[in-house]
Amino acid sequence: MIPTLGANLTTPPPVLPEATALDLLLTHWGLTGTLVPLTSERDLNYRVTAAQGRFVFKLANLAEPEAVTQFQTRALLHLEGSDLPVPRVVRTKAGATEVATPHGILRLLTYLEGQPLYSAPKSLAQRAAIGQAAARLSLGLQGFAHPASRQDLQWDIRHAARLRPLLGDITADLRPLCAQTLDVFEKTVLPHLPDCRWQVVHNDMNPHNLLTDPADPTRITGILDFGDMVETPLICDMAVAASYQVDPDAPLQSLATFARAYHATLPLTALEQSLFVPLTAARMLTTLAIASARAARYPDNAPYILRNVPSASAGLRALVGLNLSSLWG
Repeated sequence: MIPTLGANLTTPPPVLPEATALDLLLTHWGLTGTLVPLTSERDLNYRVTAAQGRFVFKLANLAEPEAVTQFQTRALLHLEGSDLPVPRVVRTKAGATEVATPHGILRLLTYLEGQPLYSAPKSLAQRAAIGQAAARLSLGLQGFAHPASRQDLQWDIRHAARLRPLLGDITADLRPLCAQTLDVFEKTVLPHLPDCRWQVVHNDMNPHNLLTDPADPTRITGILDFGDMVETPLICDMAVAASYQVDPDAPLQSLATFARAYHATLPLTALEQSLFVPLTAARMLTTLAIASARAARYPDNAPYILRNVPSASAGLRALVGLNLSSLWG
């Protein structure tokens, strides 16, 4: 087992033959159609095209506790009454939101249309829209609680200090900067996290989990993948989203545009503002450490696992020596 990561990041995604998936779809949801595999880090996902529309058929990893899968479902149900662009849970013919099988827990979600953010043109207006969307989602999740919300998830950056054993998997040119990032986190961030606001958050608003309107790349049409959701300091979730919005050629302007849009929608406390940048760096370090370790273990899935490494590397370098005096305006 890779040190520190746990079973949910060291167990391969499940396997389910297409014919079996089609049988289960027909049995429980009364749907027939065609399936297309979708990439996933831990679960097995198919895109379903049926006469009734398009859906996402999800099979949870057997290493994931049932309560954690239920946590994700309940969060989407909590958001059903909102106008947020998140998937909706499709009930079975019997009205259930999940189906327990020997293969794992099955769910069916609506399929959101749009262009993945990673392939869409970038702009400051888009970064502002992402900041606003991240804040709106956190507002929508306020008041939601579940027994599995405090799961021990290494992607939760409050646990960044546990990543030191993985620094050796990071390329040698980045290793000193990553070690320095952890030093700063342990000294200036970790002691203050208990004093921040805590709530359930999405925790993974990366460019592969956001969709935009192809005709208007500044409009967010989808927020996907609630698999890393957790109860943690609110500012950690903001930092996760921000870590993917740093333009290495204009780091201060891009980061400030995102941060001000978020702050205008969901105002931050003075403490949260002071922790924002080092937490953003800690998320970049987390991406580099976990992805590097997992790619070494699962080389066949390495292109998907390493998809966010280039932006994290460039972003972390860009934050060094940044003059942050005008970040908040």
